Amino acid sequence: MPIFEFVCNACNQPFEELLRSASVASEVNCPNCGSPHIRKKVSTFASKVSGGSSLSLGSSYSSSCSTGST
Repeated sequence: MPIFEFVCNACNQPFEELLRSASVASEVNCPNCGSPHIRKKVSTFASKVSGGSSLSLGSSYSSSCSTGST
Protein backbone atom coordinates (compact mmCIF):
# COMPACT_ATOMS: atom_id res chain seq x y z
CA MET A 1 0.00 0.00 0.00
CA PRO A 2 1.40 3.40 -0.93
CA ILE A 3 1.82 6.33 1.42
CA PHE A 4 0.09 9.49 0.21
CA GLU A 5 1.10 12.95 1.39
CA PHE A 6 -1.53 15.61 2.10
CA VAL A 7 -1.80 19.18 3.40
CA CYS A 8 -4.87 20.44 5.23
CA ASN A 9 -6.43 23.54 3.64
CA ALA A 10 -7.90 24.60 7.01
CA CYS A 11 -4.87 24.38 9.35
CA ASN A 12 -2.06 23.97 6.77
CA GLN A 13 -0.81 20.85 8.59
CA PRO A 14 1.09 18.33 6.41
CA PHE A 15 0.38 14.64 7.06
CA GLU A 16 0.71 11.20 5.49
CA GLU A 17 -1.81 8.39 5.11
CA LEU A 18 -1.31 4.76 4.14
CA LEU A 19 -4.09 4.05 1.63
CA ARG A 20 -5.07 1.12 -0.55
CA SER A 21 -5.54 3.39 -3.57
CA ALA A 22 -5.80 7.04 -4.53
CA SER A 23 -9.58 6.66 -4.88
CA VAL A 24 -10.04 6.45 -1.09
CA ALA A 25 -8.19 9.75 -0.62
CA SER A 26 -11.57 11.50 -0.81
CA GLU A 27 -12.45 9.85 2.53
CA VAL A 28 -9.40 11.26 4.37
CA ASN A 29 -9.76 13.97 7.03
CA CYS A 30 -6.99 16.02 8.63
CA PRO A 31 -5.74 14.23 11.77
CA ASN A 32 -4.94 17.62 13.36
CA CYS A 33 -8.24 19.50 13.01
CA GLY A 34 -10.59 16.93 11.41
CA SER A 35 -11.26 19.02 8.31
CA PRO A 36 -12.18 17.14 5.12
CA HIS A 37 -10.69 20.01 3.09
CA ILE A 38 -7.30 18.60 2.19
CA ARG A 39 -5.10 18.55 -0.88
CA LYS A 40 -2.76 15.82 -2.07
CA LYS A 41 0.87 16.84 -2.32
CA VAL A 42 3.11 15.82 -5.18
CA SER A 43 5.37 13.22 -3.62
CA THR A 44 9.09 13.22 -4.23
CA PHE A 45 11.11 10.08 -4.65
CA ALA A 46 14.70 9.01 -5.18
CA SER A 47 15.84 7.07 -8.19
CA LYS A 48 19.14 5.68 -9.36
CA VAL A 49 20.76 7.54 -12.22
CA SER A 50 22.02 5.21 -14.93
CA GLY A 51 25.81 5.14 -15.12
CA GLY A 52 26.29 7.19 -11.99
CA SER A 53 25.80 7.30 -8.31
CA SER A 54 23.43 9.60 -6.46
CA LEU A 55 25.36 9.07 -3.23
CA SER A 56 28.68 10.54 -2.19
CA LEU A 57 30.83 8.00 -0.40
CA GLY A 58 33.02 10.55 1.39
CA SER A 59 36.24 8.56 0.96
CA SER A 60 38.29 7.65 -2.05
CA TYR A 61 37.77 4.24 -3.56
CA SER A 62 40.47 2.19 -5.24
CA SER A 63 39.53 -0.68 -7.49
CA SER A 64 42.92 -2.38 -7.08
CA CYS A 65 43.21 -5.20 -4.60
CA SER A 66 46.26 -5.42 -2.40
CA THR A 67 47.11 -8.76 -0.81
CA GLY A 68 49.84 -7.31 1.39
CA SER A 69 52.56 -9.59 -0.06
CA THR A 70 55.27 -8.68 -2.59
